[in-house]
Amino acid sequence: MSATERLYYTDSHLLEFEASVLSATESVSGWCAVTLDRTAFYPTGGGQPSDTGLLDTTPVIECIEQEDGAVLHIVQGRAPRVGARVKGRVDWERRQDHLQQHTGQHILSQALLSLYNAETRSFRMMEESSEIDVALKDPTDERVERAIELANRVIWEDRPISVRLVTAEEAAELPLRKDSAREGELRIIEIENFDLSPCGGTHAHRTGEVGLLAARHWERAKGLVRIEFVAGRRALYDYHRANRTARSVSALFSVARDEAAQSVTRLLEEHKQLARRARTLEEAAAKTEADELVRNATVRADGTRIVTRTFDGRDAEALKHLALAAISHTHTIALLGSRNGETARLVFARSADASGDMNALLREACLMLDGRGGGRPDMAQGGGRHVERLDEAIQAAAHSLSTN
Repeated sequence: MSATERLYYTDSHLLEFEASVLSATESVSGWCAVTLDRTAFYPTGGGQPSDTGLLDTTPVIECIEQEDGAVLHIVQGRAPRVGARVKGRVDWERRQDHLQQHTGQHILSQALLSLYNAETRSFRMMEESSEIDVALKDPTDERVERAIELANRVIWEDRPISVRLVTAEEAAELPLRKDSAREGELRIIEIENFDLSPCGGTHAHRTGEVGLLAARHWERAKGLVRIEFVAGRRALYDYHRANRTARSVSALFSVARDEAAQSVTRLLEEHKQLARRARTLEEAAAKTEADELVRNATVRADGTRIVTRTFDGRDAEALKHLALAAISHTHTIALLGSRNGETARLVFARSADASGDMNALLREACLMLDGRGGGRPDMAQGGGRHVERLDEAIQAAAHSLSTN
């Protein structure tokens, strides 16, 4: 099958075209694949998702590039007959979004290269944002922000973007930002006096079409720096979301939007202080409560006291504090449980002079709760989902201790 003529190669703003059907598969579950002699639909590739749209009135939901250069149009509906003339219509909103992101990537990649000699190693366009992996040394917020500022300056200068086809020999003489693995004729995207790069994607006519570029996040990843960014309409939507969040937070503190971060920092510090005080009070309360539990414990023939108790709403940390307070008494074993919503928690512990393998005992109890847990012979923790069997599991453990 011959290669499909790519109409978007010369004009990424071409949205409507006519073409002849070269082949069409039989419909399977309402889907079929159609190849045309020419297309304005961009197929998935180079980190960029495919275009969507219509062939006549039939939805095109994806386009895939074949090894022989043909483009498969995956359509939802009846396939046109081979030889028929069809009219294609590309979804402009999706196309515009993709060309804003892809052109934005070219600009950002060149900004990073010109400022820090940081090469872009990969590019991914996702549903809400895009990512580039960059060989950037010593990444900081300031360095990333400086690259973003340069990229936006180029965008706002509204520089023209041109497309040209060159031979491999001609490409070898050009100062390309990156090499191409493709053989034969290359498609070169040139941003005036800024970037020159081989690429088969869709791009703007001028940098101003990108509108705005913003970095949402950056992190180290696999020896590189991964920068998540948004451009064009996505940058606007991202600002709306971030602004709504900032305003909501500031309203909670009754402060101006830009003061919200300071208020949150203060609140977190106050929370840490209160948490430390609460733990101190909890430990003191646990000692008093443990003393009462030990006084009312069952006493084995060997003098070992067995404390059994279940609670509602105690978290694992509080349960552990209580168990530790209980086994500070000599010859004491604590078998404690708590119901937390749909989860049962267990903490089994013994004093150093008491006998019994708490780890083995807890594992048996967890089986009754359809859960798991573990620890050491002197202390173990776990739980399960059968909250209704919590009391039964603890009593079974206490019975096992009394018979050993």
